[in-house]
Amino acid sequence: MKATGIVRRIDDLGRVVVPKEIRRTLRIREGDPLEIYTDREGQIILKKYSPVGELGEFARQYAESLAQTTGNVICITDRDQIIAVSGGSRKDMLMKPISTQLENLIEERENITATREERRFVPITQGEEEFQAQAISPIICEGDAIGSVIITTKEPKKHFGETEQKLTLSAAGFLGKQMEN
Repeated sequence: MKATGIVRRIDDLGRVVVPKEIRRTLRIREGDPLEIYTDREGQIILKKYSPVGELGEFARQYAESLAQTTGNVICITDRDQIIAVSGGSRKDMLMKPISTQLENLIEERENITATREERRFVPITQGEEEFQAQAISPIICEGDAIGSVIITTKEPKKHFGETEQKLTLSAAGFLGKQMEN
């Protein structure tokens, strides 16, 4: 564990304010759920809760099935990172933070289909990528945008259309329903 040197008091309602610098660094937004853990030494540990992350193995299997069917790279994300990848290099993408642009797309609940040349094309992660086309749909659960399903490819001059967009919509809808159950 890393010490921050920040000390906060508990108010009369039992609340503690998480400092803005820490919230910004860990990408914790107002309304984000946090899990509370305790250990044997009496420490309290707060961890960002990822509802999509609970679908980990199921999301991975779903991504594999979609990748086999489409021949493309499939990514499933929560609001912070990629939680499942298939059809591409897993180690290069799995658990990597998503880009701010993708985070905003999820928050705005936008579905997009785009090629790299188009203005609405968004990077998936914060690093350099070689993807040429993408179809993205947000995962909605009980009215909250909790992640996304992405179909993408590195093949040059490939365009995605209605089929890929419907596949991402269908997958996102299915995963959202799984979270509600």
